[in-house]
Formats: sequence, structure tokens, C-alpha cells
Amino acid sequence: MDRRDFLKSTSAAGALTLLPLAQLAGADAGGRGADGAQLGTESGRAYADLARTLQEVEAEYLSARRGITRAGDISDGHRFILHVLQTGLFLRFEFDSERPSFRRIVSPTRKLLGDNPDALYFESPIRGDRRYRIRGNTAGAVYTSYTVEAGGQEGGYPERTDGAINDTEMKIGEDGSYEILLGPDVSGPNTVRLPADARTVTTRSYFESVRSAAADQLKVVPVEIVPVEDPGPAPTPDDASIARSIRRVIAYLRGTTVDQPLRTAGNQPDWVSLVPNQFNPPDKPAGMAFAAPDNAYASAPYVLRPDQALVMEGRFPRCRFSSVSLWSRYLQSYDYASRQISLNRAQTKLQTDGSYRIVVAASDPGVPNWIDTGGRPSGLVYWRFLLPEGKIETPRARVEPLSELRG
Repeated sequence: MDRRDFLKSTSAAGALTLLPLAQLAGADAGGRGADGAQLGTESGRAYADLARTLQEVEAEYLSARRGITRAGDISDGHRFILHVLQTGLFLRFEFDSERPSFRRIVSPTRKLLGDNPDALYFESPIRGDRRYRIRGNTAGAVYTSYTVEAGGQEGGYPERTDGAINDTEMKIGEDGSYEILLGPDVSGPNTVRLPADARTVTTRSYFESVRSAAADQLKVVPVEIVPVEDPGPAPTPDDASIARSIRRVIAYLRGTTVDQPLRTAGNQPDWVSLVPNQFNPPDKPAGMAFAAPDNAYASAPYVLRPDQALVMEGRFPRCRFSSVSLWSRYLQSYDYASRQISLNRAQTKLQTDGSYRIVVAASDPGVPNWIDTGGRPSGLVYWRFLLPEGKIETPRARVEPLSELRG
């Protein structure tokens, strides 16, 4: 017998069949009957609710009511929903705010919430009535910050950002190491006070380098979080706790899709433009969930034919980091592992007067600073300005024929 055969024979079903029936009798009052039907476990009901939620999300979120009518948008929507499910299972199913750990939120194959190719993001569950110690290292990042997300349903989309600290407010060693204390009653340097309804803490590490940090498999940001007071060993999972874990995944899935309000001019920040190929002045997010409050942003949709290009011009402000990137309508970054779908300042070739000229197009225009749409006729263009100083120049944008750029 080889190892695989041994593992098969000792699997849950195989091992239990070797036990005498008397030992199994009464071991679990739940389970399935002779016909395979559920016998009333809470986890079974939660699992069935998850399956129904997936169907509901597909029907309601990928609908004409939200402007989803093109076949390509529907296909992208299926991919997005499965990325959300994957993230919910990864971040929310095994969710223990008593014994927390940081997990990477997004990756080249798991995208949502406006990910950035130049950043590594980690998230950990927390509670507002506990104290935690975070240890980490900047690892060469040009910007490091922590934000606390609060409110909302357990596992779901938070209501707000309530607490933040960036590297300008932290005591950091010469080797890049630091320590932060989180809690409801902490104060002083390297501390973040937690609101009573704290749910998660998120860390952002931005790198302004020629190779996008998120695509670099060797890029490591050391970070850990531990409770100050020892909570003891974790309880053994049971029917109730597993059902609760599944319902957290449902809350995450709904909170990131159907429970999000319809996007209208009346409920968008001033820095979000709904006019294709035209930007509003950049501004800070003012407590919006999953946004660092000390940074500024600008966003606009693009709409281009295959023979057109969006030309953006302006000047980078004095800031810690700046970049522009492309997202789908579902706030998923395009493929940055094999295409140039974003540009930070280190990747941008400036004009002789110090200004930038960046071109968004489906094919190479033959000029510097091309951002590749991958053939997508529409999407979102998103600018980031981290720790900006002074007024930020609004990017000027115009649509030009590709032939004229090449000429």
C-alpha cells in the first residue's frame, strides 16, 4: 500500500467504516438519514443559504438594473462573484478575533475592492474590546499605514474607517521594524484606539519601483498581530460555530455585491467622475470604508474604440507615492502580471518640462507611458496620491485617434 492508498483508506468515510457500529451509534445526533437527507444541522441550513445567495447575487447583481447588459460584463461579473466568494472563504470563514492573524487580501489571481499593483494589503479580524500588539517591518515600502474598519454586520461590509496611523506617525527603527498597540483605552505614540464596533484592521504597504510589487513573488512584508491577553486554545469547531462561519461568508458575499447601493451621481464622492474620459479634482475620502483617510484619489470611467486612445497630461504633486491604474467596472485591476496596466512615478517617463503624458489604449501607440486596456472598450481609470502636499493638479484628459499618436 502506498501513501495515497493509505490516506484514502483512513479518510473520514473510510476510517469510520472500520469502527464497530456500536461505537458509532449515538455519536452524532445530526447527520443524514438513510436517504441522504439532512437531519437538521445548523451548518446544513447555512450551507443551503450560501447556495441560494450565490443564485440571488447572480440574478440581482448582474442585472440591467445595475447596468449589466453586455455579454462581456456578465462574464466579468461571474469572475468577480467567484473572486468575492474566494476572498470571503479565505478571510471570513476561519475568522477569529480572539486569535487573529494577518492574511493577504488580494493577489494577481484574487482581485476586488480596487486593488493596486504596487501595494501589498493584509487584513486581520479584531474586536473593539480587546488589545492587540502588531509587529512588522516596512520592508522598503515608501508608505505604510493601518486603518480600522468598523460597524456593519459580522463578516459583512464595514460602515466606515474609524482609526488610522501611517508611518509618519510611527516610531520606526533604523532596520524598518516597528510595534503598534491597538485597544479601546490605549494612547501615546504607536497606538490606535479601537471603537466598540471594530471589525478588522487593514495594513497597506506601497512600493514605488519599476516592477510592480504585487506581481513580485519574492516581495515579503513581515507583519504579525497577537492578542495582549492570552485567550487560551481555540474551541473545537462544532455545528453552531461552523454555521456562523458560513454565515460570515454570506455576509461578505452580499455586502460586496447586492447590498452595495446603486452607483448614482448623488451618492458618489466629489472625486469620482461619472463622465467618461473626464476627471474631477482629486480629494481625500473622508472616512469611506477601505480607504486610507490621509490619501487623495481621483476616478473616472473610460470609453474607447479600438482605434482611439485616452491621453492624460499633468504633473505629479509632491507626495509619498502616486500612480494611475485600470480597473473593470467591478473594481478589479486588469492583468498586471503580464501587461502594463498601471504606472507609478518610477515607471513613468516624464516630459522635458517635468510633466507626464500617459496614454491608455488597446494597442501599443508607439510612445512612452502606454497603459494597456487588454482590448477592453470601457473600464475605470483610478489615480492615487499618498500623503500629498499642497493642491493636486487634476489630470487633463482627451481622446485622440491612435493613428495620430503613431504618426
